[in-house]
Amino acid sequence: MDQQTWHNKISNTQQLGDIETSVLDNGAGRGTRIAWINTGSGLRFKVVIDRAMDIADAFYNEHSLAWLSHSGVSKAEALSDKGIEWLRTFGGGLVVTCGLSHVGGPEKDEFGERGIHGQISNTPAEIVSIIQPDLLSGNMEMSISGVIRESQALGNRLELRRTISATLGKSTIRIQDEVINRGNTEAPHMLLYHCNLGWPLVDEGSKIVWNGPWKSRDGNPDKLFAEGNDFHTCPAPLDEHQGSGEEAAFIDIEADKSGFCNCGIDNQKIGIILNLKFRKKELPCLTNWLHYGKGEYVVGLEPGTNPPIGQSRARRQNELILLAPGESRKYELEIQVLNKKA
Repeated sequence: MDQQTWHNKISNTQQLGDIETSVLDNGAGRGTRIAWINTGSGLRFKVVIDRAMDIADAFYNEHSLAWLSHSGVSKAEALSDKGIEWLRTFGGGLVVTCGLSHVGGPEKDEFGERGIHGQISNTPAEIVSIIQPDLLSGNMEMSISGVIRESQALGNRLELRRTISATLGKSTIRIQDEVINRGNTEAPHMLLYHCNLGWPLVDEGSKIVWNGPWKSRDGNPDKLFAEGNDFHTCPAPLDEHQGSGEEAAFIDIEADKSGFCNCGIDNQKIGIILNLKFRKKELPCLTNWLHYGKGEYVVGLEPGTNPPIGQSRARRQNELILLAPGESRKYELEIQVLNKKA
């Protein structure tokens, strides 16, 4: 942001942007803590503090970026980790965190029982810091940091330390995560960023951008993810995606020379590109989820430590991360919005 355009002309940084915390007071999310982050660039988004600091609504100028489910933001449910109960609290949104120890469908084995995508997105954060931009000192950075714990007595203790940051005048979201095993025994670890993109960013003709070899998820009808199909172009809503109809592909996404991967949505009609950027060594797997139902029209781009195959299968395939006591893993995800008409 060019200082010359605002220097000596404003008295409060909020005229440009900042972080504003609040509490929802109505509906299913009543009592839920949130933080609105306005970057002053046209990009603004809602961090749901009581849902693992996930990101719900997100807008660029007048355009919505994220898909929101029928339920929207609801209270965290501490015991929603059995079967398909996770779907009752799945509000969609720009980023939903899946894990920290299981990513995939419900399962049960000798190591325990696990519901869809784990418990972490139904866990409130303890906020440890909020840093606001300070124009007088020249600091254009803002951030909110918190700790989210997935733990139980006499069991595993995983801790997610999350910082979400942005720069005043830039349309970029940065998520920096560290997962730490605070327990005294080895702990399984899986992590996936369930990024849910919706209309008008996702629309007929929008391009889904990623590169790399792929395979259709087991059990797919393969009407979209089949060799020779143009599954990179979004179609009109599909009758076969009514209800639970969907498809997904697992991609071994290509990295550039610096080790970074990029994927996203390119909508030429509204002139917006949304790009996800992450390190291949941290998040080697990308899942592309497609659910083009009428009134429920969404594209999921989901970087992860594993595809959503579940802890049990990952263990059998020797692909499950096991964190020793005190061991940690760090992850970074950058979400950038580019205005092609600017």
